[in-house]
Amino acid sequence: MRTYRGGQSGYGLAVTPDEFDLAQFTLAARRGRNLLLRGEAEPAAEVLEGAVAWWRGPFGQDLPPTRWFNAHVAGVNNARFDAYQDLFTSCILARRTETLSYRIESIIAEAPYHQRLWELLAAVHCIDGDAASALSAIKRCQTLFAEDLGLDLPPNVEAMRAAALSWNSEDALRLVAARTLVADNGERTDPAGHGSALS
Repeated sequence: MRTYRGGQSGYGLAVTPDEFDLAQFTLAARRGRNLLLRGEAEPAAEVLEGAVAWWRGPFGQDLPPTRWFNAHVAGVNNARFDAYQDLFTSCILARRTETLSYRIESIIAEAPYHQRLWELLAAVHCIDGDAASALSAIKRCQTLFAEDLGLDLPPNVEAMRAAALSWNSEDALRLVAARTLVADNGERTDPAGHGSALS
């Protein structure tokens, strides 16, 4: 990165792509996602931890809004939530669930309508043997979706409720793994606006 004096007044920064934090995040998130899909949960979690570490909070806060900028902000922030979901999934499949419910709750506070987060939260409680907390999280999700969106409980969260009611931690783990493979058939949009096989 270098600073140069403008032709008339002021200064500018010349930044190469590998010095730009959004590009670094995008590459790390994609690499972590690919590791996750190959079944390499432990290394995926390590890479994704590095990806989310680029963030210090939501993108675009305190900047003046415009129609184009708002769309860009939404895309970048959705990519951030996608990376967190992949990280949490990797941690669950790697059985690294200590304090994970707290981390998921903190992201739910920012993005309460991302149903995958609720599914993962319930799964963590199931895997930790805390069926009561799993059912409580599912109830909160059900109330939120009904009151705010007029929607029923998402099917994948409903499936996790069945695992909690039967105290079946292995079933919860299988549901998370199966959902990860199914999700790969969807489409995500990366922060640069390009389609990718991520969901």
